[in-house]
Order: sequence, then structure tokens, then C-alpha cells
Amino acid sequence: MATHRPHVVFLDRDTLSPETVLKTLDFDHTLVIHDRTAPDQVAERIAHANIVITNKVPVREPALLHAPRLKLIAVAATGTDVIDLPACRARGIVVSNIRNYAVHTVPEHVFALIFALRRSIVPYRESVKAGRWAQSGQFCYFDYPIKDLAGSTLGIIGEGVLGQAVARMGAALGMRVLFAGRKGHAAPGRLYTAFDQVLETSDIISLHCPLNDSTRNLIDTPEFQRMKRQPLLINTARGGLVNESALAKAIKSGQISGAGFDVTLPEPPPDNHPLIELLEYPNFILTPHVAWASREAIQSLADQLIDIINAFQKGEPRNVVS
Repeated sequence: MATHRPHVVFLDRDTLSPETVLKTLDFDHTLVIHDRTAPDQVAERIAHANIVITNKVPVREPALLHAPRLKLIAVAATGTDVIDLPACRARGIVVSNIRNYAVHTVPEHVFALIFALRRSIVPYRESVKAGRWAQSGQFCYFDYPIKDLAGSTLGIIGEGVLGQAVARMGAALGMRVLFAGRKGHAAPGRLYTAFDQVLETSDIISLHCPLNDSTRNLIDTPEFQRMKRQPLLINTARGGLVNESALAKAIKSGQISGAGFDVTLPEPPPDNHPLIELLEYPNFILTPHVAWASREAIQSLADQLIDIINAFQKGEPRNVVS
């Protein structure tokens, strides 16, 4: 008797770089790869799938209603906010994600942003291009602030593998590192510092937490008002963790000394987005969600993705979120 060949659908292959190699699955299957998938195409494209791969294409309950054969959603990322997890649980659909693939690339990007902002690399470069060095009449000039990292305080919100890696780098550079407790908890425990105290005492704050109902707008106007040391704010985690309109006001008013963001809500941001409007400010840097995207990290992600699907097919699901 013929056995059913699992049908695998990849919704957004273009979210992985062209040079990334996808290993062949080690079981008999059919595979359909879409470069991109619009929201109104999801239901049709997953209707006959047993396994769906998605990175940033949302898979919500209305689409799941049309996918009676679906058994696994393999998310080609760590964050699973694009998946309707309750709906998957109700239908017995396993959701697995990628873990620990970006332990070098994201922390390195965090410190690239920190160094660039702390030492005013971008405005100095632009001023040299504009002829300011020649106009200065001496060997250097002091138009923009430069501050050392050694002796400063780094506040980290989110103490997973990425937060821990950023902490190790900060400590190696002579920084005092604080891990924030949960927002609203006055007694966070011995290993953590109260959330509000981290806001009040940090020179740099870096976000490394998922986006969910409890973290949405985690940093908003009241939080900016608590930042007494006018810190740098770094976000390489998820758009939506920070109220972006409040961030724009904090930059413009000088409540914080600068910000480096790799994420926005939505992505890509429209031309009138608050963070796009900040691009003319010398103390703000926006990169296009590439903190995760070293060649080594993307290939590691792709390899782990295929390993997850192979393991599921063998009856050994791994990295299960739901």
C-alpha cells in the first residue's frame, strides 16, 4: 500500500539570504517554495500542507481553518508572534522554532550600535565628508560627544541566551551589568535589579525579550521619564517593545542621549514612521532587521530548520513552542 508523502510548503524563502543553502529533507516528500506570500494567499497555499515553514508570514486561525492536514509549523526564527499559538494548540498542530543560532551575530550587532553611538562614529564620518575637518584648522575637533564604555552601566531587559551574551561582552569591556526584573515587580530576587532601578541607573539599556501581551510597549513615556542618566536605548529584539512615537519624543527632547534600533513596527516602516523621521538625528541609527543576519548565523538557522522537520517526521519533535 502506498504511503502518503508529506507535503511541505515554505511561505517566504526570500527572508533567508540567496547564498543560504537549504539541506534536503531526509524523507520522501513534496516541497513547494514561495519566495514571498501575501496575507491573503496564506490560506490557499497551506490548504494541502502537512508541514509549513514560515519566517515572517503570519499564520492565523482563519488560514488554519483551511488546512486540515497541517501537523507542523516550523518557524524559521526564534520569535513566534506571527503564529496563532492557541489556534494551533486547539488543532493539535505542533509549532517549533529556531534557538541559539544568533548567539554571536546579535550581540555583535548590539555592540556595533553601542560603539557607533557612544563614540559618535556616524556624525563624525558625515562631518568629515562635508569638509569639517579641513575647516577646523587643527588635527581634530570636538563637535560630537565621545564616551568610554568602561565604568558605565549596562542594563539588560531579557536574560535569555542573547541577553547573557551581551552581558558577557559588556563585562569584558569593564561595564557594570544589571539584569532587569519583571516590570511591576518590586522584589525581583538576588540575580536581578528592579525594572525601574535599571531604567534610572543605566547608561545603556539593551532589549532582548520577546514581543507578547506583557511586553508590548514595555518602554513608553513613563519609562523614558525614569531614565535619569539619559541612556542609549538599543533594540535588536522586536518592534513593538518600545512605543516608537514616545521614543521619537525622547530623542528630540533629550530625555535619552540616543538610540540604535534594528527593528520597527511594522516592517518595513512607511515613510511617515516615527523612526524614519529620526534618521536625520546624529544620535539615532536604524538598521533593517539585520542583527541576526551574518552568513554564519543564517546558515546555522537553515540547517537547524531542516533538522527540526526531520526530527518531527521521525516522531521526535524538538524546540516545541506549542
